[in-house]
Amino acid sequence: MSLKDYVEGSKKFDNIQFFKQLKQKNATLNFMREIEQQEGGTGELENVPFVVKDAICTEGVTTSAGSQILKDYEPVFDATVVKRLKEAGAQFYGKTAQDEFGFGTFSTNNAFGTPKNPHDNERVVGGSSGGAGAAVATAEQPIISIGESTGGSITNPAAYNGVVGITPTYGRVSRYGLVDYANSLDKIGVLSKDVYGAAKGLEVIAGHDENDQTTVNCEVPKFSDLEEKQDLKIAVPKQYVELEGLQEGVKENFESSIKKFEEMGAEVEEVDMPLLHKDVAVPAYYVLAMSEASTNLAKMSGMRYGHEADPEKFDDYDEYFSEIRSEGFGEEAKRRILLGTYTRMAGYRDDYYIKAAKVRQKIIDQFKEVFEEYDVIASPSMPNIAPRIEDAEEMAPAEVYAMDTLTVGPNLAGLPMISVPNGKSQGMPTGLHIVGNHFEEEEILDVAQTYQNL
Repeated sequence: MSLKDYVEGSKKFDNIQFFKQLKQKNATLNFMREIEQQEGGTGELENVPFVVKDAICTEGVTTSAGSQILKDYEPVFDATVVKRLKEAGAQFYGKTAQDEFGFGTFSTNNAFGTPKNPHDNERVVGGSSGGAGAAVATAEQPIISIGESTGGSITNPAAYNGVVGITPTYGRVSRYGLVDYANSLDKIGVLSKDVYGAAKGLEVIAGHDENDQTTVNCEVPKFSDLEEKQDLKIAVPKQYVELEGLQEGVKENFESSIKKFEEMGAEVEEVDMPLLHKDVAVPAYYVLAMSEASTNLAKMSGMRYGHEADPEKFDDYDEYFSEIRSEGFGEEAKRRILLGTYTRMAGYRDDYYIKAAKVRQKIIDQFKEVFEEYDVIASPSMPNIAPRIEDAEEMAPAEVYAMDTLTVGPNLAGLPMISVPNGKSQGMPTGLHIVGNHFEEEEILDVAQTYQNL
């Protein structure tokens, strides 16, 4: 059942039934932070339901970013992406669960409880946009789910929940109204049941925004006019298929996907991209992301919005801020604030932050070299199937960070990428990851549609 059927008018949404089912399923799976049915408008997405990651502002509806420190924050405005969906007639149904400020891989770092995977209630939904992926997987009708990615937070839940997730080029979609994680890395994207749904959602939310100076002022293509691709040249990074910890079932599904492309005439070659090795890309990503995160979270101090206390009970503001931040931030948020502050300190900045920025540029250059010869880059979306919640909670931080190896490289480079379901392993979904050159969302969407048709 495709969103296309509803957009073109051959089928009609049952919004009453959708709202009822959303509440029923959330009672078991906890993938929504807040459920609220608002009136839809008129337009090409009339009555199409949409949900939004909890880090994206919605007027009058709590935006907590998964954190206790913002548990009562109600924005007085809509983020640009929310505004554009409403203007297109889509109907808002609430906020999805996530890792606190996007700090996580499994949505277990959530102040309001861990969401559960609809394919197996004992497993995680992925992160940090985990609720956004689970909302799509549980819905019986097609919906548009808005997520956000810093290091792979759309690809990850798309793969773990068996849905489609597109992360656009940095600058393609406005971030106005986003509670930032890392300004130079954050990208708002779309999760949906099929490639058309992801394409249509991106088509609506993309475009220049005067409120966000990082958005590119260029025409938004008709992403939903999908075409099958012929004569494809696909690169497969050696560092990804030889990744330590790549589960056998995930690898088999990826090899099967590649074989299908080859059978339709695509040329597939393995390429050496040494800077994508987990010992290079992952540390560079986390140094940069944590440095920017520690700066962004400085404003969460109990003065303007969110968690607060009576200042008169404290001797000075330093004591007040420390108390508020100690109470409001979770363990992972505190860890990233401390590490990010350390890497930006005088005396350490050159050894960590500046060096990571240089590695990032070299990673971008390496991707550019590959795209001179190949149309897209393909890999598994995640190295594993969704782990059990108890296993995920027992992982050391370094183990969790290593899970991002397949996604942090493209995210560092600001490239567009899409994850599409490509089978199951042990009864759980796996994903095929397709990465394109900057502002070539049309290319990766068409390739994804071609694979989906296969």
